[in-house]
Amino acid sequence: MDSLVKVQRIQKPYRLQVNDLLSISIKTLDQDLANMFNPSASDGATEGATGESGLYYDGFLVDVRGNIRIPTLGNVYVLGLTQEEVRTTVEDLLLKDYFKKEAKLFITVKLAGIRYTTIGEIGSGSQVLYKSQVTIMEAIANAGDIAVTGDRTDVKIVRTYPDGVRVHHIDVTSINAVNSPFYYIQPNDLIVVDPLPQKALGIGTTGLQSFTTAISILTLLTTTILLFIRL
Repeated sequence: MDSLVKVQRIQKPYRLQVNDLLSISIKTLDQDLANMFNPSASDGATEGATGESGLYYDGFLVDVRGNIRIPTLGNVYVLGLTQEEVRTTVEDLLLKDYFKKEAKLFITVKLAGIRYTTIGEIGSGSQVLYKSQVTIMEAIANAGDIAVTGDRTDVKIVRTYPDGVRVHHIDVTSINAVNSPFYYIQPNDLIVVDPLPQKALGIGTTGLQSFTTAISILTLLTTTILLFIRL
């Protein structure tokens, strides 16, 4: 019988961290003037870079001081801001010194992909998904899925906050995972999958292997005891 699960989709807006990469596009009626602030139009060194590689060259990296460097505008402090707050900040700076309201500025600010890292009983390495939202299920699948030796009931998400690093836990075998506050990953998350107890003990990767191993050990012990008795 099918069941209906209510899913809580409301998320707190993501606040930018160091090393986040932003894609910012500025459009207006006077596009020649707007191109002064668009790196792809003002920097010939990126000519030919398109798609995902273009984001690497033309994106705005949040540096260790919390700034992004925009052509003509220079450094703009964005650390801890949401994407919407960055958009209004850039818009205010442009309207203050370069444009009038009649110019009809249209500015879009997006994260240039969600970057995360996976280690443990899962495909290890740095991953990037070019989406605005990524669930823990999508992140796991993109990394090559969790091995049969991995503990799916306690997937750890190591997340950096302004005040430090915290470790969160989610059981991806439970339907209630969709209502977890950590169902959606964030940029720079570290996903850790620990091995199942039987692998840590070296007695098999599946229930059948563990049972077979246990029977083999029991048989060996019984044989050894019988040999000593006969001696």
